[in-house]
Amino acid sequence: MPGTKSGFWRQWRAFVGPALLVSVGYMDPGNWGTDLQAGARYKYGLLWVVALASTMAIFLQVMSARLGIVTGRDLAQCCHDWYPRWTRWPNWLLCEFAICATDLAEVLGSAVAINLLFHIPLFWAVLITGLDVLVILALQGYGMRMIESVVLVLVATICGCYFIELFVIPQTRPDAVEMARALAHPRLWEAGMLYTAIGIIGATVMPHNLYLHSALVQSRRLQGDEDSVRQAIRFNTIDTTIALVVAFLINAAILVLAATVFFGRESVVIAGGAVVRFEADSDWIRIAYLTLAPLLGTAAASILFAVALLASGQSSTITGTLAGQVVMEGFMEWRLRPWVRRLVTRLLAIVPAIFVVGIRGEGSVTDLLTLSQVILALQLPFAVFPLLHFTSSGRRMGVWKNGWILLAAGWASALLIATMDVVGLPGLLSAAWQIVTGP
Repeated sequence: MPGTKSGFWRQWRAFVGPALLVSVGYMDPGNWGTDLQAGARYKYGLLWVVALASTMAIFLQVMSARLGIVTGRDLAQCCHDWYPRWTRWPNWLLCEFAICATDLAEVLGSAVAINLLFHIPLFWAVLITGLDVLVILALQGYGMRMIESVVLVLVATICGCYFIELFVIPQTRPDAVEMARALAHPRLWEAGMLYTAIGIIGATVMPHNLYLHSALVQSRRLQGDEDSVRQAIRFNTIDTTIALVVAFLINAAILVLAATVFFGRESVVIAGGAVVRFEADSDWIRIAYLTLAPLLGTAAASILFAVALLASGQSSTITGTLAGQVVMEGFMEWRLRPWVRRLVTRLLAIVPAIFVVGIRGEGSVTDLLTLSQVILALQLPFAVFPLLHFTSSGRRMGVWKNGWILLAAGWASALLIATMDVVGLPGLLSAAWQIVTGP
C-alpha cells in the first residue's frame, strides 16, 4: 500500500476493488427478476424502493468495511469471537441458507441466458452452470487482483448493454419527469406491491455481502497507525459509494426498461405469429428476451439483454463463492478446498432448480427468483443487527465507532427491513407454497 502522503489517485488505485466485488451482488439475476416484474406491473411505482434499498446498502457496506479495517476481523469472525458459543451453528446455517438462495438466483439467471443465447433446453442449461467451478478455481490461482479485473470486465459489459438499450435505441428513452415524480411520491398501496418491494430489498441489500466486504478489505496490507486506518476508511468509503451508485443505476435501468417497454401492454406478436401475453405471473426474463426485438425493431436488443444477464450470473457466482468461504471459516473455523466448497454450494442450488424445472417445465422462473430474494430479506436482520452492534461499540471500534449519521442511518435501515419482513411474512409463505405445488 502507498504511504499516507502519496497522491490521491495512487492511493485510490490501491484501495479500489473490494467494493466492486461486493457490488455485483446488487445486480445479480435475482435483481433482474424483481426489477423486471416491478417495472412491468407498476411502471415507475417501485423505483423509489430501488433507490431506498441502494442508499441503505451504501451505509451498511461502509460499516462492514470499517469493521474489517479497524478490527482486522470479518463479521463472521467477530460473531464467533464475541457472541456465545451456542449462536455459531444457527448463525452459520442461516448464512449458508442465504448463500444457497443467492446461488439459486445465479443458477437460474445463467441458465436462462444460456438457454436464450444457444437454445439449449433449460434443464440442461441448469446442469451446465455447475461447470463454473472450474472458472472459480482458475481465477483463485491468480490472486485477488485478477478476480477483481475479471469482475470489472463483466460489470462493464452489463453497463454497456444497458446504456445502449436505454440511450441509443430511441424507443426506450425514459420519461425523466415521470421518473422524478415517482421517486418523490413513494407508494405501496397496489396489490402485490409490498411483496415485490421486499423482494427488491432482499435482492439489493444482500446479507452475505456484509460478511464478504469486511473480509475483502483485509486483502490490502494496512499499517496499524491512526493515519493509515483513517486513510483506509476514507478510500473504502469512496470505493463503496461509487460501486453501489453504479449498481443502483443498473437496477434502475432494468426497471425503467421494463416500465418503458412492457407497462400497459397485454401481449405482443413475435416472429412466426406467436402471441406472448403479459400476465401477473409471467416469466419476465424470458418475455424480455423474446419481445424486446419485435417491440424495439432490432434483434440487438434481445441479444444485449441475454449477454448482460449471463455476465450478471457469472460475476455473482464469483462473489458468492468467496462469501461462502468467509462465513464457513469465520463461524465454524472449518477450512475446505475451494473446489469442494464451490461444488457443495452449487449442488445445493442446482437441486431445487432442477426440481422446479423438472416438475413445471420451462415455464415461469421469475417467481422463483423473486422468492429467493425475499428469503434473503428475511435473513438480512441476522447480519445487520450484529454489524450495527459491533460498529457502534466503543469497546470494539475505539475512536472509529459509528458517528451519529451512520448510527441513525444504520438503525433506521435495520428497523425498516425487519418491519417489512414481519408484515410480508404471510405473503412469503403463501407464495412459497404456490411455487412448490405449482399454479
